[in-house]
Amino acid sequence: MNAPPPLVRLLLGGQAAYYILTGLWPIVHMGSFEAITGPKVDDWLVRMVGLLAATIGITLAVALRARRLGPEVRTLAILSALSFAAVDLWYALTGRISAIYLADAAVELALVALLVLTQLRAPRRAT
Repeated sequence: MNAPPPLVRLLLGGQAAYYILTGLWPIVHMGSFEAITGPKVDDWLVRMVGLLAATIGITLAVALRARRLGPEVRTLAILSALSFAAVDLWYALTGRISAIYLADAAVELALVALLVLTQLRAPRRAT
């Protein structure tokens, strides 16, 4: 397998770190998480989503370290970012969650755009 371009490694490394940190945040200190994102009704659900985000981040980090960034890893990266962005946008724009989640949606959508652009610009292998 060819080594991924440095920009792809940087993007996936950044996404991995972002997901690990933001995912573990409500696990480590729910009070500060709620101070920024607003009060939550179901702490267990916040923690579950946090653990899933951290799991995605760890998976991306392991793949990056192993230099195994095949289509399944890029699919995980792109679809998880799109999923977080969709929920952020829908619920923040309807007033259900804090507008701070629009900042997360912006990060997620920028990440998707950059990952897709790097994929489109990647040289094609002859088959």
